[in-house]
Amino acid sequence: MADGTLPRVSSYPPSSPAQPTTLRQRLAGLRGPAVPPRPLDARALAALAANPGCGRRALLDGAGVDKTALATALGSPASFGQSQFAIVRGNSFEAKVKGDGGAELLRLVHAHLAPTAEPPGSAGAGARVPDLTAAGPEGRAARTALALREATAAGRDTGAWTLLDHPMLALEVAGSPAYLEPDAVVVHPDGRWTVVEIKSFPMIDGAADAAKVGAAARQAAVYVLALEKTAGKLPGAEVGHTVLLVCPKDFSNLPTASPVDIRRERSVTRRQLDRLTRVEELAAALPEGLSFDPATRTAEQLVEAVSAVDAAYAPECLAACELAFHCRDRARAADQVTALGRSVRGELGALTTVEAALAAAAGTGCAEDPTAAALHRAARLRAEALDLAAARPPHHSPETPACPC
Repeated sequence: MADGTLPRVSSYPPSSPAQPTTLRQRLAGLRGPAVPPRPLDARALAALAANPGCGRRALLDGAGVDKTALATALGSPASFGQSQFAIVRGNSFEAKVKGDGGAELLRLVHAHLAPTAEPPGSAGAGARVPDLTAAGPEGRAARTALALREATAAGRDTGAWTLLDHPMLALEVAGSPAYLEPDAVVVHPDGRWTVVEIKSFPMIDGAADAAKVGAAARQAAVYVLALEKTAGKLPGAEVGHTVLLVCPKDFSNLPTASPVDIRRERSVTRRQLDRLTRVEELAAALPEGLSFDPATRTAEQLVEAVSAVDAAYAPECLAACELAFHCRDRARAADQVTALGRSVRGELGALTTVEAALAAAAGTGCAEDPTAAALHRAARLRAEALDLAAARPPHHSPETPACPC
């Protein structure tokens, strides 16, 4: 200094610029910092893929929000789900199928999907059941990938079959990782990987309920997509597009199986998942401080938070989403035509409310809109048909002549 004094040095460290909030921190704030993320399963992913236009479900699932607790706090609890008895029965049947080192399960896979290969357990074709335990879902997914690599190599070298019991698979969904756990994956001696779905609903006379089989096929398609990511990095590995559905036979507890071709479900699911808006884009559009944590927010605050994310309600959501009843009430209150179904919504085009559709049918809508013109014409034709039916005299059948006997 000019006066000979030393410059004063602050004892505090220099302030650093504020660090940007990461996506992980943002999602943790949405569900509540003390709330662990709820993992995505294949059933939830299949339901999400069935309605890719719903940003609300994509964000809540990507953030790991407990939608059941959120729906209850909103006053519209979900009324579906498996009963405890069904869960116990399913676990018991699965344990029976996988008993004795998975001998019965491998026998069914061999009989239905690879009858020309050496059967599991025969000389030179012993079955392997590797240990897949590891710390956390990331560790288990890495251990599963290593086991698949080893099983593929062992199949080519020794002709061995491998059964992976509850492997962990990773799949990126809307920019967020999802960890999936199929019932089983079987690695054939030729390097082919087969997904096995074990269900507790019966297969009577070789056929099961079509709706339940369809749901199982959509769920298995998600597993196949996740497996394909790993198989793409391993030479000689191939993911089969035919999965094996294992169910109780008739009214017994004996396992039987049926192959299910899931190529259509796989294509649809992949296309729909690719259409999902990325989670970071949805989260970036929300105001700071918004949270879906029922423990720290009132019902009114939760309603406001949920309303900040666009939804695409359809009646099919009632069988697949915990928030469906809340979304249905909001859609009805807003007079949205989505409450009438996706097919009706698609036919009405720019007419997004029931009031606008009725106005178009009455002829008071926009005359330039072809949808409104078609509705008005249909309403006129219906009215003319009703008037014609009312003006037509009633038709009386001739009296039956009296019996001569």
